[in-house]
Amino acid sequence: MRITLIYPPPWKLNRPGEPPFPQGEGAPRQYSPHEIASGDFLKAPYGLLSIAAQALAAGYQVSTLNLSNACWEDIATSLRDHPAELFGLSAVTANRRGVDLVSRLIRRLYPQAHVTVGGPHVTAQPRETLAHYTGIDTVVTGEGESTFLELSDRLESGATAAGLPGCVWREGPGIVTGPPRPPIRDLDRLISPLDFFNLRTIVTSRGCPGQCTFCSSRLMWGRQVRFHSADYVLDMLARADRHHDQHIIAIKDDTFTAHRQRVLKICHGIQAQRLKIAWSCETRADHLDEELLCAMRRSGCQRISLGVESGSPRILKNIRKGITLPTVLKATRIAQKYGLQVRYYLMVGNRGETWDTFQETLDFITAAGPNQYIFTQLHLYPGTEEFALFCRQKTIDADIYFRHDGLHLTCFAGSRKDSERIGAYLRSREGIQNYRSFNSRTCKKILARLPDLPWAHMDLAAAYIRERRFARAESHLAQAASQRFFFPGLILNAQACIAAGRGDRQAAEDYLHQAIEYYPHAVVIENMKRLSEGSSISTPAAVGPLELSPGQGFESSHPCRPPESPERFPNR
Repeated sequence: MRITLIYPPPWKLNRPGEPPFPQGEGAPRQYSPHEIASGDFLKAPYGLLSIAAQALAAGYQVSTLNLSNACWEDIATSLRDHPAELFGLSAVTANRRGVDLVSRLIRRLYPQAHVTVGGPHVTAQPRETLAHYTGIDTVVTGEGESTFLELSDRLESGATAAGLPGCVWREGPGIVTGPPRPPIRDLDRLISPLDFFNLRTIVTSRGCPGQCTFCSSRLMWGRQVRFHSADYVLDMLARADRHHDQHIIAIKDDTFTAHRQRVLKICHGIQAQRLKIAWSCETRADHLDEELLCAMRRSGCQRISLGVESGSPRILKNIRKGITLPTVLKATRIAQKYGLQVRYYLMVGNRGETWDTFQETLDFITAAGPNQYIFTQLHLYPGTEEFALFCRQKTIDADIYFRHDGLHLTCFAGSRKDSERIGAYLRSREGIQNYRSFNSRTCKKILARLPDLPWAHMDLAAAYIRERRFARAESHLAQAASQRFFFPGLILNAQACIAAGRGDRQAAEDYLHQAIEYYPHAVVIENMKRLSEGSSISTPAAVGPLELSPGQGFESSHPCRPPESPERFPNR
């Protein structure tokens, strides 16, 4: 049986310059285009690729299509090129309209095919999804691998989904919910997506120890956090490094460090196996300590992202965050002591939010000094405590997402009189804010703690470049190279920065062209753009030396692109 797995777009996307689609099919009247151009939105969900891996290992013929940024005309062509008896769609809240549109298109092209959909949005509203989206036959709820594989086996044998655990299906004019499917206890029995796909993003655990009111993690994964073993994770990382030549990995667990000893074993294993990877992770401040952070840094971790949400103790209590600000401050200080970049995820608009509580958050940023931070406003997602609360208060109804056409349902649950003032502040600071760079004094202290770490030399060289102390930067670039730093493109990029700073644009261009041959780092591409724009100035001498970025920031994806043809993940 042929299977086509799809990550749909948010709605019908048109090519730049083409007329927009009618209201209800195309983009909503008001939205920020950057929201559907972010790397996180464009990546096909890891869960979809995990399902693909299980089906491939079971012998099915599987095509996996990332249509998240594809024009509608190209989507139709791609579906015609990938006929199947079973289509599986991945649904998050932001692409629910695209799920509906793509499923209806599949139904027109392949009337006899079975269309199923899974993901967090439909897990929260499976019956409602089937009631509103007529092109869909079944909904797979929660953890999807076992349910999808059993559904595939049933359909191949001519059976139906009736009675299938973890599934909701149509039965005549009605909709029937199957029994719950127990969670997979031994995650290591799953085939790794890296056995078939070259990925920059991996997930090594399922679930979160937190109980935040705005999050639906427990809906998808249950109350108990489950982990892949350290050996399984090391096998994944080794495959990324040695088989796929992929050296930049983002670990997207809800709380990567929830199992301390496992993370220590992973870190020690990365060093013992001499894996050439740089990585990042997302976690909670209350699951970090000095030994752990030092081991993470030594094994190639470049950045940790912490869900801080607010600098107001009252707001943290309201959303049941379960952390204290001193804990966040301590984790930040220790992480930066070893040169780890720290990013804060922050929210506004939670219950009780006022200008004063927002000012507490701004004051905490100033006091804590993260390297980066990013604000989002409260979004109400089905399956979360906040969504249920708003439904009980009759502020919204449960079917609102089948009428609302935006990416999310954004709200401000705090003081109405302060909402516009706070909103204006956020609009002036959209996206990731680079707040703090390590200066050379800080980097020298880090290097003294980690003298055998090439990254520490690279960070110090970057600091010297920013301070225009080029000779010292060159010395540390040479030391990083002597310690077999495994990103030669970043050394060449730094040399381009030095050449540009000294006014030698030709040398800078030569270095960047060499760097791009090693790897298309986002900073290299950005510097090439800067150099090109600078060279177009008619009197370059009048503007002085061109400043390029040494770019020590962690990156896990290539720069975003406009809508284009679908991305097809090649199978092994």
